[in-house]
Amino acid sequence: MIETRVVESDAEREDALAVRHAVFVEEQGVDEDLEYDDHDSEAVHFVAYDGSEPVGAARLRELDDGIGKVERVAVLADRREEGIGRELMARLEERARADGFDELKLHSQSHAADFYADLEYDRYGETFEEAGIPHVRMRKEL
Repeated sequence: MIETRVVESDAEREDALAVRHAVFVEEQGVDEDLEYDDHDSEAVHFVAYDGSEPVGAARLRELDDGIGKVERVAVLADRREEGIGRELMARLEERARADGFDELKLHSQSHAADFYADLEYDRYGETFEEAGIPHVRMRKEL
């Protein structure tokens, strides 16, 4: 059974970062200097576990007054299509509401836009490139 939680310990943080490294750096070729940034220290991090194995991660940070930014949503390649991403997003949105956010924004990789659309995120603006990967802007009112 998958357990998704807010990161509260150094070990959980390392687990979340390990998932991100596997997905973004190793699988997708994102430069480590782009993957890990100053926002990591201010963001709320989430990690999904299957038993003791970390299988998913995400982070949430304040973008503007009442607006949160969803970032670094990642699920290990061999664990996709199991609902782990949905669990991460549900936990993240729950926290965002508790933190007083009225809206969430995110930059979705183009191939993942349908996943977020299924979670009621609306696309806006043109496609753009981030870390060498096509992205689209999306948002959702909470």
